[in-house]
Amino acid sequence: MFQVSRDTPAYFLTSVAHRRLPIFRTNAVKSIVCGALDDARKSSGAMILAYVIMPDHTHLLTDGKRSIADTLRFINGITAKKVIDYLKENNFESSLFKLRKQVGERNHKHSVFEHHPDAFLVTSESKLIEKVNYIHLNPVRAGLVEKPEDYLYSSFRLWRGHPVDEEPFLTDHKRIKWRPAA
Repeated sequence: MFQVSRDTPAYFLTSVAHRRLPIFRTNAVKSIVCGALDDARKSSGAMILAYVIMPDHTHLLTDGKRSIADTLRFINGITAKKVIDYLKENNFESSLFKLRKQVGERNHKHSVFEHHPDAFLVTSESKLIEKVNYIHLNPVRAGLVEKPEDYLYSSFRLWRGHPVDEEPFLTDHKRIKWRPAA
């Protein structure tokens, strides 16, 4: 179980696509991202409490079991590798070209994410709920859907207790230990 506090914070993470390109526009790529999130969760032992995959960025709420840098390295590293592998396997050369960067010290030729993600420490239940609501309303604010439950690549339905049969990613939100109401 996870209980958010100053000693055990959660992280609100925003990772923006390279040059704000709509890399995650298609359901195929969003599904790959969901698989990568699951792999990252298993590899790192982190909990993913809430998420949304937008066309050009992702928002995640994770537990603070690891440092922010480690959490981002697992999540963004695995996600980037899987997305780039998918683009290569399916000969999406124009997409790969847009993701090209100058070859760095690790010999990476493509970049899926900007290298300065936003990370916000969440230390209270009220702030946790605020961030969950922000995540779930993001597709509505962006004009992608009218109601948050209509956006498939979001944890909104899970949090409301109404998942669809083919939920793309199952979060760890039920592992949150809430303080008793006063």
